[in-house]
Amino acid sequence: MSGPASVGAPTAQDVWAARRRIRDLVAAPPVVPSLPLSERWGGRVHLQMEYASAVGSFKVRGAANALRARHARSPLAGVATFSTGNHGAAVAYVAQDLGIPAAVFVPEGVPPVKIRQLERWGADVHVGGASQAEAASRCEERAQAEGWWVVPPFDHPDVIAGQGTAGLDLLDRCPEVDTVLVPVSGGGLLAGVALVLKAAAPAIRIVGIGARQAPSMAASVRAGRPVAATEGPTWADSLLGGLGADNQHTLRLVRRLVDDMVEVSEEEIAGGLRFLLREHRIVVEGAAAVGVGALLGGHVPPGAAAAVLLTGNAVDPERVCALLS
Repeated sequence: MSGPASVGAPTAQDVWAARRRIRDLVAAPPVVPSLPLSERWGGRVHLQMEYASAVGSFKVRGAANALRARHARSPLAGVATFSTGNHGAAVAYVAQDLGIPAAVFVPEGVPPVKIRQLERWGADVHVGGASQAEAASRCEERAQAEGWWVVPPFDHPDVIAGQGTAGLDLLDRCPEVDTVLVPVSGGGLLAGVALVLKAAAPAIRIVGIGARQAPSMAASVRAGRPVAATEGPTWADSLLGGLGADNQHTLRLVRRLVDDMVEVSEEEIAGGLRFLLREHRIVVEGAAAVGVGALLGGHVPPGAAAAVLLTGNAVDPERVCALLS
């Protein structure tokens, strides 16, 4: 039983409250300078290692805030969600912390490494359907039957506020930042980070980075409403999926607060993966490399200090290493 999609638009104050709520479960990740990327871009560049969480992605922030807030209001018997991997792992991890069961529904084609990660955190994993929409439908059926809450992957005030804590951690470690590059799919991370950074320092330039093969947010921003965009195979498989026709928060926040949207090619994503591996010995998933790909591709004008969020590492290392051949 999913209940209403929202209880009101998230605010910057909600992000601060989320930080207090989840700080014992979600540690602030390292933020490190990248000299080679700084030399290529023309200004200082820092990398925020969101993949250094317990579940390997930033998604634990939103899941922890949403589940803890909901559980505090009314104890949960169990939860279900639909996901291409990272959100599901985060929900399973937090559900385990709360001592409640979690079922995760994923569409066919999700990489095996992500399925293994879901199972590692105790999720009851169900694979089936050609799209995330089909996985969502099956998820709703299970939740209705069990009386469980469906944890939204991005378009929920508590999820957005939780993801926004990444922006607070960035400001703590890199207060001079003037440009922030954030990967975008459904927009929970981008909306939350933009919400709190613009409240703290309106002059900060927020750039959403998507994949050309997963253009739903960029197409929706251009149209001014959620639109279904044609998707294709991509290194950034975590960025696949639409916004949902009933999107209430993320698109509105992205259109209001984000300064620019960039779509990178598959070659640029692969270039970002190669760069991180060669220059920093960092192995991440394609979705996490889109910001680096955008800088290397010249899509973001140089500034004084940029930060790139490296969002997750759910990838087969051998596939990434093959890029070096």
